[in-house]
Amino acid sequence: MSKSIMQKNKVCYICCRTSDLHCHHVFYGTSNRKQSEKYGFKVWLCAKHHNMSDIGVHFNRPLDLMLKRRCQELFERTHSREEFMRIIGKNYLEE
Repeated sequence: MSKSIMQKNKVCYICCRTSDLHCHHVFYGTSNRKQSEKYGFKVWLCAKHHNMSDIGVHFNRPLDLMLKRRCQELFERTHSREEFMRIIGKNYLEE
C-alpha cells in the first residue's frame, strides 16, 4: 500500500481516533481506486466516519467532497492541474 499524501499518522482524518480504522480511497470506483492506491489518494477513517454511520463519507456528500478537494489541493502543490485531470478526470476545486 502506498503512503497517503494527506496524512502521515494512522489516525482517523476527521476525529483522530486511533482504533477501528479503515483505509478510505478518496477517489473510488474501479479505475479511480487503483489511481488512489498508486498516488496515495487515501486517508484513515474510523468506522463511524467511513461507512458505519450516516455521517460516514460514503453517505455524506459534503464530507466526501471535502476530502476530494483537500486531496486535489495537496496533489497540486507538487503537480499540475492537468496531471490531476489526466489521473482522475474531474476537477473538484471548481465545483
